[in-house]
Amino acid sequence: MSLLTNIMEHSLDDGYAEVTARRGETGRARLPRTARGRIALAAGLALVAAVVTVGGAQAQFSAPTLAKERQELIGRIGAESHHADALQHDVDALRGQVGTQQRQALPGGNGDADLAALLAGATAVHGPGLRLVVDDAKEATGGQGGGPRESSGFSDTGRVRDRDMQRVVNGLWAAGAEAIAVNGQRLTSLSAIRAAGQAILVDNKPLAPPYTVLAVGDGRRLSTAFQDGADGRYLHELQQNYGIRASVSVQDDVRLPAAPSLVLRVASPAPGGAVPGAAATGKGNK
Repeated sequence: MSLLTNIMEHSLDDGYAEVTARRGETGRARLPRTARGRIALAAGLALVAAVVTVGGAQAQFSAPTLAKERQELIGRIGAESHHADALQHDVDALRGQVGTQQRQALPGGNGDADLAALLAGATAVHGPGLRLVVDDAKEATGGQGGGPRESSGFSDTGRVRDRDMQRVVNGLWAAGAEAIAVNGQRLTSLSAIRAAGQAILVDNKPLAPPYTVLAVGDGRRLSTAFQDGADGRYLHELQQNYGIRASVSVQDDVRLPAAPSLVLRVASPAPGGAVPGAAATGKGNK
């Protein structure tokens, strides 16, 4: 009963107060008692405050500079991209003029040269076909790691990779496509689809998602053959497991530009020496 009486009469707050008082005495004992010690402590605190202040000021002053440099870099990239597009437009116009002059210089026309240019992708084409749009997942992010479908050190983050586009394009070729373009870039037998960082390059030109693939051919047959094939099933797995977005639609008429990197490198006379023939080949990397 004496223990219960003691607990009832003496609150635990008294013990807490005693411990707090002891800690306060210990803390005051640790403070410097001499004037030199107090001056050193004050100098140390002032130095810490100065370092923090200078660091904050530098961060505040450097932030606008970095933002300005970033905007300037973005502006330069945009200007150079527009300049490259203008040069490509001039190249296409000059290529058309060269083709016209070649046809005029060949008496009676030259079906072999036109066929070779068509097969090599040197001429624009249009006709019925297929439109396939592939895009990153809505929650796509960047980063590094070891994803299940990556073998080059990049993590699978819901982004469309170059190997994914390679399989899509190869699947369309296997399904019977006669001509293919990705985001306006005409593909040839020498076209390369590669990656540079997070960007996909088609013949060394960076493309941005969504990736629109146009294929000339029998649209319905292309759609069925592609989606039933191994590469179509692969794309379906990307949709189901990684959130990759894709849509396929049959088109009555699709227009594909000529390949931008083709030049005339080989020419030979036709049988009998009557009309010269020519073959167009591409420059690229396998």
